[in-house]
Amino acid sequence: MKTIIVSVLLALGAGSLAGEPAHAQANVALGAPTSPPIGWVQFCQDNAGECVSRTMAPATITLTETSWRRIVKINADVNKEIHAITDQEHWGAPEVWSYPNDGKGDCEDYVLEKRRRLVEAGFPLNALLITVVRDLKGDGHAVLTVKTDRGDFVLDNQVGKIVAWKETGYRFIKRQSDENPMRWVSLGGIDTRTVAAQR
Repeated sequence: MKTIIVSVLLALGAGSLAGEPAHAQANVALGAPTSPPIGWVQFCQDNAGECVSRTMAPATITLTETSWRRIVKINADVNKEIHAITDQEHWGAPEVWSYPNDGKGDCEDYVLEKRRRLVEAGFPLNALLITVVRDLKGDGHAVLTVKTDRGDFVLDNQVGKIVAWKETGYRFIKRQSDENPMRWVSLGGIDTRTVAAQR
Protein backbone atom coordinates (compact mmCIF):
# COMPACT_ATOMS: atom_id res chain seq x y z
CA MET A 1 0.00 0.00 0.00
CA LYS A 2 2.83 2.41 0.85
CA THR A 3 4.30 1.84 -2.62
CA ILE A 4 0.98 2.78 -4.24
CA ILE A 5 0.70 6.00 -2.25
CA VAL A 6 4.30 6.97 -2.99
CA SER A 7 3.83 6.42 -6.72
CA VAL A 8 0.60 8.42 -6.74
CA LEU A 9 2.17 11.32 -4.91
CA LEU A 10 5.17 11.29 -7.23
CA ALA A 11 2.91 11.23 -10.28
CA LEU A 12 0.97 14.19 -8.94
CA GLY A 13 4.04 16.29 -8.34
CA ALA A 14 4.28 15.84 -4.58
CA GLY A 15 7.51 13.88 -4.57
CA SER A 16 9.04 15.77 -1.67
CA LEU A 17 6.19 14.54 0.51
CA ALA A 18 6.15 10.97 -0.67
CA GLY A 19 9.54 9.96 0.67
CA GLU A 20 9.25 11.67 4.04
CA PRO A 21 8.93 9.48 7.12
CA ALA A 22 6.22 10.33 9.62
CA HIS A 23 7.51 12.71 12.27
CA ALA A 24 6.29 15.28 14.79
CA GLN A 25 5.78 18.00 12.20
CA ALA A 26 3.45 15.93 10.03
CA ASN A 27 0.49 17.48 11.86
CA VAL A 28 -0.12 21.03 13.00
CA ALA A 29 0.36 21.41 16.75
CA LEU A 30 -2.88 22.53 18.39
CA GLY A 31 -3.13 25.19 21.06
CA ALA A 32 -5.80 26.55 23.36
CA PRO A 33 -9.44 27.13 22.45
CA THR A 34 -10.02 30.44 20.70
CA SER A 35 -12.83 32.46 19.16
CA PRO A 36 -14.21 31.52 15.73
CA PRO A 37 -13.86 33.94 12.82
CA ILE A 38 -16.75 36.41 12.58
CA GLY A 39 -17.49 35.12 9.07
CA TRP A 40 -17.99 31.60 10.45
CA VAL A 41 -20.40 32.92 13.09
CA GLN A 42 -22.41 34.66 10.36
CA PHE A 43 -22.32 31.55 8.14
CA CYS A 44 -23.73 29.46 10.99
CA GLN A 45 -26.50 31.95 11.61
CA ASP A 46 -27.47 31.63 7.95
CA ASN A 47 -26.94 27.84 7.79
CA ALA A 48 -27.92 26.56 11.22
CA GLY A 49 -28.45 23.01 9.98
CA GLU A 50 -24.79 22.73 8.98
CA CYS A 51 -23.43 24.14 12.21
CA VAL A 52 -24.47 21.66 14.86
CA SER A 53 -22.30 21.49 17.95
CA ARG A 54 -21.47 17.85 18.52
CA THR A 55 -18.52 15.95 19.93
CA MET A 56 -16.86 13.50 17.55
CA ALA A 57 -13.83 11.28 17.71
CA PRO A 58 -10.94 12.82 15.75
CA ALA A 59 -10.55 11.20 12.33
CA THR A 60 -7.93 10.92 9.62
CA ILE A 61 -8.29 9.97 5.98
CA THR A 62 -6.32 6.94 4.84
CA LEU A 63 -4.49 7.94 1.68
CA THR A 64 -4.92 5.38 -1.05
CA GLU A 65 -4.64 5.91 -4.78
CA THR A 66 -8.41 6.34 -4.96
CA SER A 67 -8.81 8.73 -2.01
CA TRP A 68 -5.85 10.89 -3.06
CA ARG A 69 -7.08 11.22 -6.65
CA ARG A 70 -10.56 12.13 -5.44
CA ILE A 71 -9.21 14.85 -3.14
CA VAL A 72 -7.00 16.22 -5.92
CA LYS A 73 -9.89 16.27 -8.38
CA ILE A 74 -12.30 18.05 -6.05
CA ASN A 75 -9.66 20.63 -5.18
CA ALA A 76 -8.88 21.26 -8.86
CA ASP A 77 -12.54 21.34 -9.90
CA VAL A 78 -13.49 23.96 -7.31
CA ASN A 79 -10.43 26.08 -8.06
CA LYS A 80 -11.34 26.00 -11.76
CA GLU A 81 -15.09 26.51 -11.44
CA ILE A 82 -15.19 29.41 -9.00
CA HIS A 83 -14.38 32.95 -10.12
CA ALA A 84 -12.38 34.76 -7.42
CA ILE A 85 -14.04 37.94 -6.22
CA THR A 86 -13.86 39.89 -2.97
CA ASP A 87 -16.80 39.99 -0.58
CA GLN A 88 -16.97 43.75 -1.04
CA GLU A 89 -17.36 43.34 -4.80
CA HIS A 90 -19.70 40.39 -4.42
CA TRP A 91 -21.92 41.38 -1.52
CA GLY A 92 -21.03 44.98 -0.72
CA ALA A 93 -19.73 43.88 2.69
CA PRO A 94 -16.18 43.26 3.94
CA GLU A 95 -16.67 39.70 5.20
CA VAL A 96 -19.34 37.22 4.10
CA TRP A 97 -18.88 33.44 4.19
CA SER A 98 -21.20 31.58 1.84
CA TYR A 99 -21.36 28.73 -0.63
CA PRO A 100 -20.37 29.99 -4.10
CA ASN A 101 -23.63 28.86 -5.67
CA ASP A 102 -23.43 31.63 -8.27
CA GLY A 103 -19.90 30.60 -9.30
CA LYS A 104 -18.21 33.48 -7.45
CA GLY A 105 -16.46 33.74 -4.12
CA ASP A 106 -13.38 34.46 -2.08
CA CYS A 107 -11.09 32.10 -0.17
CA GLU A 108 -13.59 31.12 2.52
CA ASP A 109 -16.19 30.27 -0.12
CA TYR A 110 -13.73 28.01 -1.95
CA VAL A 111 -13.06 26.26 1.37
CA LEU A 112 -16.73 25.78 2.15
CA GLU A 113 -17.40 24.32 -1.30
CA LYS A 114 -14.42 21.94 -1.15
CA ARG A 115 -15.51 20.82 2.30
CA ARG A 116 -19.09 20.24 1.11
CA ARG A 117 -17.98 18.19 -1.92
CA LEU A 118 -15.49 16.12 0.07
CA VAL A 119 -18.18 15.27 2.65
CA GLU A 120 -20.55 14.33 -0.18
CA ALA A 121 -17.78 12.08 -1.52
CA GLY A 122 -17.73 10.21 1.78
CA PHE A 123 -14.81 11.81 3.63
CA PRO A 124 -15.30 12.45 7.38
CA LEU A 125 -16.25 16.00 8.32
CA ASN A 126 -13.91 16.06 11.31
CA ALA A 127 -10.91 15.42 9.03
CA LEU A 128 -11.78 18.50 6.91
CA LEU A 129 -10.95 21.57 8.95
CA ILE A 130 -11.41 25.21 7.97
CA THR A 131 -8.15 26.97 8.81
CA VAL A 132 -7.20 30.64 9.08
CA VAL A 133 -3.68 31.62 8.05
CA ARG A 134 -1.57 34.59 7.04
CA ASP A 135 -0.54 34.09 3.42
CA LEU A 136 2.76 34.94 1.73
CA LYS A 137 1.76 38.61 1.60
CA GLY A 138 0.78 38.62 5.26
CA ASP A 139 -2.92 38.89 4.45
CA GLY A 140 -5.64 36.93 6.22
CA HIS A 141 -6.55 33.84 4.21
CA ALA A 142 -8.60 30.65 4.62
CA VAL A 143 -7.59 27.16 3.50
CA LEU A 144 -8.93 23.67 4.09
CA THR A 145 -6.74 21.37 6.17
CA VAL A 146 -7.22 17.70 5.32
CA LYS A 147 -6.05 15.36 8.07
CA THR A 148 -4.60 12.12 6.70
CA ASP A 149 -2.55 9.18 7.86
CA ARG A 150 0.39 10.89 6.13
CA GLY A 151 -0.05 14.21 7.91
CA ASP A 152 -2.00 17.40 7.37
CA PHE A 153 -2.41 18.65 3.79
CA VAL A 154 -3.69 22.03 2.61
CA LEU A 155 -6.24 22.69 -0.13
CA ASP A 156 -5.84 26.29 -1.28
CA ASN A 157 -7.37 28.42 -4.01
CA GLN A 158 -4.16 30.48 -4.32
CA VAL A 159 -2.03 27.42 -5.11
CA GLY A 160 -3.06 24.63 -7.46
CA LYS A 161 -1.00 21.80 -5.96
CA ILE A 162 -1.98 20.23 -2.66
CA VAL A 163 0.94 20.44 -0.24
CA ALA A 164 1.74 19.48 3.34
CA TRP A 165 0.90 22.26 5.79
CA LYS A 166 4.56 22.85 6.61
CA GLU A 167 5.39 23.45 2.93
CA THR A 168 2.94 26.34 2.45
CA GLY A 169 5.06 29.21 3.72
CA TYR A 170 1.97 30.42 5.61
CA ARG A 171 1.59 31.44 9.24
CA PHE A 172 -1.08 29.28 10.89
CA ILE A 173 -3.46 31.17 13.18
CA LYS A 174 -6.51 29.04 14.07
CA ARG A 175 -8.72 26.22 12.81
CA GLN A 176 -11.78 24.19 13.63
CA SER A 177 -11.39 21.57 16.31
CA ASP A 178 -11.37 18.02 14.96
CA GLU A 179 -13.57 17.01 17.91
CA ASN A 180 -16.31 19.61 17.37
CA PRO A 181 -16.68 21.74 14.21
CA MET A 182 -18.24 24.56 16.23
CA ARG A 183 -15.15 24.97 18.37
CA TRP A 184 -11.94 26.62 17.20
CA VAL A 185 -8.39 26.15 18.44
CA SER A 186 -5.36 28.38 18.20
CA LEU A 187 -2.42 27.23 16.08
CA GLY A 188 -0.09 29.65 17.80
CA GLY A 189 0.85 31.62 14.72
CA ILE A 190 3.19 28.85 13.57
CA ASP A 191 5.29 30.26 10.74
CA THR A 192 5.96 27.47 8.25
CA ARG A 193 8.91 29.33 6.75
CA THR A 194 10.59 28.75 10.13
CA VAL A 195 9.43 25.11 10.22
CA ALA A 196 10.89 24.51 6.76
CA ALA A 197 14.18 26.13 7.72
CA GLN A 198 14.52 23.82 10.72
CA ARG A 199 14.18 20.64 8.66
